[in-house]
Amino acid sequence: MTLSLVDIALYALAIGILFATPGPVWVAIIARTLSGGFKSSWPLAVGVAIGDIVWPLVAVLGVTWIIGVFDQFMIILRYVAVGMFLFMGLSLIKNAGREITTNTRLTRPGKWAGFLAGVAVILSNPKAVLFYIGILPNVFDLTRVTPLDIAAIVAASAVVPLVGNLLFALFVDRMRRFLTSSTALRNTNIAAGGLLIIVALMIAIL
Repeated sequence: MTLSLVDIALYALAIGILFATPGPVWVAIIARTLSGGFKSSWPLAVGVAIGDIVWPLVAVLGVTWIIGVFDQFMIILRYVAVGMFLFMGLSLIKNAGREITTNTRLTRPGKWAGFLAGVAVILSNPKAVLFYIGILPNVFDLTRVTPLDIAAIVAASAVVPLVGNLLFALFVDRMRRFLTSSTALRNTNIAAGGLLIIVALMIAIL
């Protein structure tokens, strides 16, 4: 292994700064946590971690041709994600007055739906790989990295945002517990639905 702990720590700090920048993942976590609590949002955070493994791996290995080969697949995935988040957002707004525990449109998706939403929101934006292509060569000498180095880079790329997303979801969940009145519930569901629609628009435009 050629990388030092300082190298990994500096890279982890850069990933932490990236995590602290609001984007589609944050909006999706807020929306799912408001609608279904932490149990609804943690699978999404795990799904996002899959993309946080794939993109740096693509960048480190230099196989940018994957983006070209799977260009049509990425376009399809992007619009599948757009449709999914639009449907979820509109469903929340339509059923805004129902209690969360009895709203089957909110509880029916389950953990797998949250996980797949996380995978979709991160992989439907191939621009993420451009971040890694831009930062990795400036932090590490990619001509000398070993398999252990690559494993360390990928681990840092996935673990830092995963922990951050889970903590963020927990925070939103605790805030959600204060929203007990029917008016607050309705406003929360409308806000969550609006956020999911924003996610769809961000994926379609960015």
